[in-house]
Amino acid sequence: MEFELDTAIEILKRAPATLNEIVRDAPNELLTGNEGEGTWCAFDVIGHLIHGEETDWIPRAKIIIEYATSRPFGPYDRFAQFEKSKGKTANELPDTFEKLWKKNIKELERITPDKLQLRGTHPSLGEVTLSELLSAWVVYALDHIGQIVRVMSKQYTEAVGPWKAYLSILSFKGITY
Repeated sequence: MEFELDTAIEILKRAPATLNEIVRDAPNELLTGNEGEGTWCAFDVIGHLIHGEETDWIPRAKIIIEYATSRPFGPYDRFAQFEKSKGKTANELPDTFEKLWKKNIKELERITPDKLQLRGTHPSLGEVTLSELLSAWVVYALDHIGQIVRVMSKQYTEAVGPWKAYLSILSFKGITY
């Protein structure tokens, strides 16, 4: 599938509502349970999404548009959420995410298709296009929403009894970080 800006915007616009429906007022055990040692819980993933909204997608798109390859992206701290989310509640995080996401979608809507082939420099991937960055943002959002659903589902592994054999989401081995 080729990247289409309008399609990406429509998918990304849905992320906050989807996330909110999944996690809002969910029992703490579902939000703080993980898939084993070194894996993230739903609360951690939401914090990670927030950090990405603050430092990754739109900030990097702006670097590409303004500086192209002459100014590389700064490194991304994939673990910043552990410090930044301390003391926050499970319902605070989706609100913060939605506020940042909506602001970033407005920025995304200002990007014109003629900019999509502009190039920037990623610290480990090398040259990337704006189109690739924005495509990755769509997949990143869907991936982490899927991760939240999977991690929450895993908390029922024992409770489902023999149905575990029919629930493929429970057989996925968690990603360790």
